[in-house]
Amino acid sequence: MSKNEGRSAISPKRSEDYPEWYQQVIKEADLAENSSVRGCMVIKPWGYGIWENMKQELDDRIKSLGHENAYFPLFIPLSLLQKEADHVEGFAKECAVVTHHRLELKDGKLVPSGELEEPLIIRPTSETIIGESFSKWIESWRDLPLLINQWANVVRWEMRPRLFLRTAEFLWQEGHTVHASEGDAIEETLLMLETYRSFMEEVLALPVIIGRKTESEKFPGAVDTYCLEAMMQDRKAIQAGTSHYLGQNFSKASDIKFTNKEGELEYGYTTSWGTTTRMIGALIMAHGDDDGLRIPPRIAPKQIVILPIVPKPELEAEVYTYAEKIASRLKNLEYHGNKLSVIVDKRDKRGGEKSWEWIKKGIPIRIEVGPRDVESQSAILLRRDKGVKEKQPLLIEALEETVLKVLDEIQQGYLKEAKNFRDAHIKKDIKNFEEFKKFFTPKDKEKPEIHGGFVLAKWCGDPESEKILDELKVSIRCLPLDQSGTQGTCVLTGKEATIDAIFAKSY
Repeated sequence: MSKNEGRSAISPKRSEDYPEWYQQVIKEADLAENSSVRGCMVIKPWGYGIWENMKQELDDRIKSLGHENAYFPLFIPLSLLQKEADHVEGFAKECAVVTHHRLELKDGKLVPSGELEEPLIIRPTSETIIGESFSKWIESWRDLPLLINQWANVVRWEMRPRLFLRTAEFLWQEGHTVHASEGDAIEETLLMLETYRSFMEEVLALPVIIGRKTESEKFPGAVDTYCLEAMMQDRKAIQAGTSHYLGQNFSKASDIKFTNKEGELEYGYTTSWGTTTRMIGALIMAHGDDDGLRIPPRIAPKQIVILPIVPKPELEAEVYTYAEKIASRLKNLEYHGNKLSVIVDKRDKRGGEKSWEWIKKGIPIRIEVGPRDVESQSAILLRRDKGVKEKQPLLIEALEETVLKVLDEIQQGYLKEAKNFRDAHIKKDIKNFEEFKKFFTPKDKEKPEIHGGFVLAKWCGDPESEKILDELKVSIRCLPLDQSGTQGTCVLTGKEATIDAIFAKSY
């Protein structure tokens, strides 16, 4: 997507080695790094700034629907997990277990001591520990719906870690609700799915396909799992968020009961839903180019950097004062309900070096000012969505209006680019498994990640048929909520079928 046809800031380019390009973007944008604990990452200020803005935007939407934030323990007693057999089986291989409560020095080495009577699980997800509290909080139908959200970290032991995409510890938001009826709970599940969709498309500029997971792909213990699937630039899918209708399964396991309006005791209907720091990985792969990261303005830690150009030391004070004057004016502007975030980069580095650093970080707008600009009361505006040498001279009086317009153009432009790319790589006319197999077989064995994209095709609904996808490393990503209702032939089995399904390789 880069408009720069000359040198590129990231090596290798996407077309040369996509997985390594991804790692280099993270490094050059200064987003995160691996920690000394295998599978865990350090999220650096620029990366965490993106997460903070995501968190604030999404938190506002969650609260506007009546949910309240709370916090629950990191540790879950093993006995609580055992109450929900299907749930435990789904996460058992990923659980980190605490078995001791202190360390002792023996022969000059610290060793675990004080074995716990009951092992504690570091939360892989919180349904069981939250369910225990809900069972105490709810007595009557008047206590419902109970709408709770938590911002927290979770641990799922990851054997093949990749920064942001798969790490042993990650940050997330998890919502948990209880309702008096099945209808209310299903409505909540779909409401949160739509909340995620609007957030991802309006704020992250990330187009998504919403749908329901197949039986084999759904959340352990759920009745139904709904998801949001996005296409990355290597044409693989990433699951950007999920919303689960849990029925009464977890209520029965956690004894969440209430007295209904007829005075009868019944189990509540529950939901859970969440999204994670994986969204940052999706952001990189959906919008990044061969010059690095490109951040949609609505979640950029800084929307604008002002770069003072000082050819002679004696001109420094004048140029810096002018740069600060512009920054002060721009900081007073509101952009989608928040003040613009602007920084003046006064570091003792060459102008070109600083400019490339901000390009790689993906900041939406760079503004250059030098002695001539001070004299003419003007500035030079450069956009991250344009070529690195494309400059727009502006008088200072026009700067504020132009900046707001440009930020919206960048935001909408990124969404349009990502949507056009996705739509161009959804294959809709594959008729049989041979064609299907050919589509998902890499044409270049040296670059196995390069394959066709998404396939939208008919599926007969037989869970056994999904097994033949394993060899291709393909899965049914979702059954889109927007179904055509037409009859056709299952692309896997050749049987008659009416269900539309999205097939893809995924992260």
